[in-house]
Amino acid sequence: MINFNIETDGFKILDIRKKKSWIKDLVKEQDFKLGELSYIFLNDEGLHKINLEYLKHDTYTDIITFDNSEDEDEIEGDIFISVERIAENAKKFKVDFEIELTRVMAHGVLHLCGYLDKKPDDVKLMREMEDKYVAKYGEF
Repeated sequence: MINFNIETDGFKILDIRKKKSWIKDLVKEQDFKLGELSYIFLNDEGLHKINLEYLKHDTYTDIITFDNSEDEDEIEGDIFISVERIAENAKKFKVDFEIELTRVMAHGVLHLCGYLDKKPDDVKLMREMEDKYVAKYGEF
């Protein structure tokens, strides 16, 4: 089950069915089962507060993913996304807001699938996978 929770003003999820179908496809293609996955859309301050409280990081970020899986072949988690960071990054990278949102949504699921992004080789692989799934979203 995939849930979308909006906790910031002025934001609306477009193409909900398409996004859910795409996420399910990503999970299946990565050889996982889908448990309960929640996306929570916040503003910068909301995500900053979570970053401080749970990770002890005093920085703004676009996404924080919490893995709630109890079964190693099942995806379950909470993915918190700052809509403000997505908008900023879309401008910075000169891409459409929806493309950047899709990239970040995939990023969270990829973390739950075991992909990392701290070392250069891990970052390279994560970007390749994000690009792959952003392209697939365009095919839906």
